[in-house]
Amino acid sequence: MLNPNLDEIQLTKDDYERYSRHLILPEVGLEGQKRLKAAAVLCIGTGGLGSPLLLYLAAAGIGRIGIVDFDVVDHSNLQRQVIHGTSWVGKPKIESAKNRIHEINPDCQVDLYETRISSENALDILKPYDVVVDGTDNFPTRYLVNDACVLLDKPNVYGSIFRFEGQATVFNYEGGPNYRDLYPEPPPPGMVPSCAEGGVLGVLCGIIGTIQATETVKIIIGQGRTLSGRLMLYNALDMSFRELKLRPNPVRPVIEKLIDYEQFCGIPQAKAQEAQQQMDIPEMTVKDLKQLIDSGAEDFVLLDVRNPHEYEIAKIPGSILVPLSEIENGPGVEKVKEMLNGHRLIAHCKMGGRSAKALGILKQAGIEGTNVKGGINAWSKEVDSSVPTY
Repeated sequence: MLNPNLDEIQLTKDDYERYSRHLILPEVGLEGQKRLKAAAVLCIGTGGLGSPLLLYLAAAGIGRIGIVDFDVVDHSNLQRQVIHGTSWVGKPKIESAKNRIHEINPDCQVDLYETRISSENALDILKPYDVVVDGTDNFPTRYLVNDACVLLDKPNVYGSIFRFEGQATVFNYEGGPNYRDLYPEPPPPGMVPSCAEGGVLGVLCGIIGTIQATETVKIIIGQGRTLSGRLMLYNALDMSFRELKLRPNPVRPVIEKLIDYEQFCGIPQAKAQEAQQQMDIPEMTVKDLKQLIDSGAEDFVLLDVRNPHEYEIAKIPGSILVPLSEIENGPGVEKVKEMLNGHRLIAHCKMGGRSAKALGILKQAGIEGTNVKGGINAWSKEVDSSVPTY
């Protein structure tokens, strides 16, 4: 598929004008631009990574782009997902992306898959495309995309981001390694925080996403040295790039079929454990908490287990900060014990998950407490809209 019949590909007068800066590059020229026009690229995800790479793939003259996503645009996306605009908040991301792509390149064929990619549909979705670009943010989908690319023999252009750091490479290309050579086993669920929990520098997405776009273009035009066999690590705070060598593992398991990747990554077990833990911890609504505060009761301590910089963004009046990390590491448990002094404990976080975890740890230390369902985000939506959501 990466070797089209170039005699059948014709550039229009508009193409010559639009891609003139490509055409005068000896490494691209007429042949390279025809290859780009003939190419079909699938982008999985239109978030932080998918946004910049889709913009540049469209601008480069890719003839056919497929997009897989099932989410809608949210205000919190706009800090980094630059393909979307304010007017698209609440609408499907794939429609927003298609609209922007056609603003850049009206001749690009855009295929939309408004669905969650799964073991049941992955092979059918990936099959028509020459190159797959992984812009996802979770381990089950990354393993799924990798294995589908291996089974279909598709290059997999990979990137990931977290806080101020990113990484990129090319998997399954010309005998090079695949994702399972980098991560033979998934980390335990919850071990790696999501961007929603840990945050991400917006411009970092642009850097890693455009590196993915660059690698995709290089693969299509057959020029340069790709990142296959090399893992590029980028630190925005240090403005530093490092490189690690990657090699295929000679004893890695043979990928013969797609499996249940949620099960493989331990997600159902973790959810069941979390659900059982939450069943064992009493809950209250934010309206119940508001009523309790308004009553003037002084027999309780309201514990906030978020991080200090989150506490600066928004707080519930009267709450006391003891971050989850301190409770997990020990000192926070003693701090909570001293604070209580016979009072009952009520805990909250951003959405309820971290406070439930904190209460589970405290319960093992003999401290019972009640979790605030929905956390401070629910407080902002249902009680006090002046409290910022983030």
